[in-house]
Parts: sequence; C-alpha cells; structure tokens
Amino acid sequence: MGLIVQKYGGSSVADAASVKRVARRIVDTKNEGHDVVVIVSAMGDTTDELINLAEQVSPSPAARELDMLLTAGERISMAVLAMAIHDLGVEARSYTGSQAGLITDSAHGRARIIDVTPGRIQSALADGAIPIVAGFQGVAQDTKDITTLGRGGSDTTAVALAAALGADVCEIYTDVDGVFSADPRIAPKARQVPRITYQEMMELAANGAKILHLRCVEYARRFDLPIHVRSSFSAKNGTFVVSDSSVSEGEAMEQPIIAGVAHDLGDAKVTVIGVPDKPGEAAAIFRALADAEVNIDMIVQNISTAATGRTDVTFTCPMSDGQKATAALEAVRQQIGFESLTNDDGIAKISLVGAGMRSNPGVSATFFEALAQAGVNVEMISTSEIRISVVTRAESVATAVQAVHTAFGLDADGEAVVYGGTGR
Repeated sequence: MGLIVQKYGGSSVADAASVKRVARRIVDTKNEGHDVVVIVSAMGDTTDELINLAEQVSPSPAARELDMLLTAGERISMAVLAMAIHDLGVEARSYTGSQAGLITDSAHGRARIIDVTPGRIQSALADGAIPIVAGFQGVAQDTKDITTLGRGGSDTTAVALAAALGADVCEIYTDVDGVFSADPRIAPKARQVPRITYQEMMELAANGAKILHLRCVEYARRFDLPIHVRSSFSAKNGTFVVSDSSVSEGEAMEQPIIAGVAHDLGDAKVTVIGVPDKPGEAAAIFRALADAEVNIDMIVQNISTAATGRTDVTFTCPMSDGQKATAALEAVRQQIGFESLTNDDGIAKISLVGAGMRSNPGVSATFFEALAQAGVNVEMISTSEIRISVVTRAESVATAVQAVHTAFGLDADGEAVVYGGTGR
C-alpha cells in the first residue's frame, strides 16, 4: 500500500451527485489501505462563468483581481468534496493552493510552480485525514499574492504535489477511460492506448490533445512520476504515462508505430507579405514578436521572387495572440520594409505522433496520401523526430483526423465512450 494522488476535473465534480460519487471513490481508495491526496478543479463550467462575470464588470480585468476571482471555483469544490467525505465517516481537510505549499512566480494567469512545501499536507496524512487541495492555484513567492497556473493548472498542481510527496502514482480522473488515439468526439472509432511514453504524450499535448496539459507531463517526466489517466465514471484501468525505460522489451515490440492523432483549432496563421530578401529581416520580425511575448509554433518562408527581391514569411501562433502579433509587426513595418500582413484564424493543425516513426519508413507517404485521398489541402508542414504536423482549413479537421486515423490502422471495432462531454 502506498500514497496515491488523485485529481478530479470539472466534469467529474459537475454537480452535487457527482461530488458524492467522487467522495465514495476516494473513500474506497482510502479503505483499501492507501494514503490519498486529492486535487480538485472547479465544478463544471464555474471557471468560464466567473470569467464571463469579470468581463461584464470590466472589459479588461486587473490580472491580480481576476486570479483572486477565478480561484474561488476550486475553493468551492474542495470544501463541498470534504463535506461529502466527512458524511461517509472519514476525516477530510480542504486546503487552498497556498495552504498546500504551492509556491509560484508572480505571473498572474500563467504562473509557474517554483517550489512545493507540503508540510500541512504531510501533517494531515500523518493524522489519517484525506487532504483535499484546490487545483489551478498557488501563492507568489515575492508578492504573496494568489496566482493561477493557466490552462490545465489542476493537472500541474497534482503532478507537482505528487512529486513533492514521493507518491507512487498520480491518477488524473476525467470523463473518458484514458488517452485515446484521437479525440473520440472527432474520431468515434478512436481506441484507448494502454501505455504511452512521456515524449509521445508531450507531443500530443503540445499539439492539441486536451486530455493532459503539457506542463503536467513535463513535470512528471522530470521526476519520473507515473501518471494514470482514467475515468471517474467507470472502474476501468486507464492509460499509464511512463518513461521509455518503464516499457519492457516485449511491450515495446507490441507498441504501435503511431500513438495518436491530435488536432488543434486554437491557432492563427499570420503571413508577412513582401519582406526584403536580405540578412537580418527574419531576425527583426521574430525579435518584434518575442518582445511582444507572442509564442510561435510553425514557420515557413517562401522562395524569394528574383524580380522583386522579396519573399513571404508565414508563422502560426495561438489565436489569442494573433492581434498582438500583427500589432507588434505593424509597429516595425517601416523598419523592416514589408508590404502587408494577413491574419487567418480559420485554420486547424493536425499532428501525427509516434515513437515508431524513427525506424519505420513510409510514415510520411501514408500520412500525406491519406490527406490527399480525403481531399484535404495542406498549407504548412512541420516535423520533429516523432511528429508530423500540417495546417489545413478548420472545416476540414474532422475529415483529416478520421482519414489519417483510419490510414494508420488505429480504428477500434466499437465506438469510444465519452461520459461527461468536456474531455477534462
């Protein structure tokens, strides 16, 4: 018997009945002889509702106050879950992120964990209680202000706390039975992946798979902490996210070439048209974007036209950064001397991920043949050692994902079950 850290997403604690069901599951784990620490997200759509409230009050809410508001959702969840556990005859103690020892930097809305000092959590465990920790939040080391960790922050809270406590495993509970070969809402025949490596999971997370957040997987990989992704709506075993060394030789032989197909509808494509084709111009473009804190993903530069001595530079960035990117570039337009800009947010990124790409020829050919046969046009291409990504039209995303999924033999016999409907 050991220490298990469990994280429950918003769909798992969406209402009072769900909270009671989760409380029973936690108590059952405790009764099996394990020590249990629980991290919980805000109930259902609470965070979105709080964001909407803030926007109704202020068109540009102060970052510090927005963080203070948004953390209320997790504080509600932790308190009601502790109450439900108490009613089952087991002591539970709820803690905010700061009370649990989650120390962050002071970047409101996107803070990073810099230290974990879980003294109060360890004391609660020593007393036989179940600590319930509010996810998604911490306290800034310098200002002592409450901070939020950004998208997927509760996953990161869970893994960071599990690592600090020396937990045996971190269980991430969601509304699907594990990690699937594609989003079951897009590809109904997606199959569950029983084991996946940190590297493959990081590529999937970075390219749109919403089952786990990238920072959470990075943290787990750093501390070699196994993650078990499973559903809070069933008793089935889920997907284990582990290191390469944890996969036995026999398991490695049985692993498919492709781990999964991810898609992302959250990017925009910006094109800088008519850039003078000379040294230093690309550097000036990307320096302006860096100074504006725009995160760049894919980059393509066209072959210059000899007659004009000019070229086009195209890149993708988060859709939320699209306007900021064009504003930053307009500010240096005269300095660089480009002709115009376009900002296209009607795109989708499709990514094929699998460690088997390293040693299996023909993956790229199959990938692009599948897209061509489905009538999907490719606008940009990017690759890594275990990933191929393309940009296409947003309206083609379902067609593209299903075509690639089928082409690599990933389709299951039946349809995947989505219990809650949100994917987290």
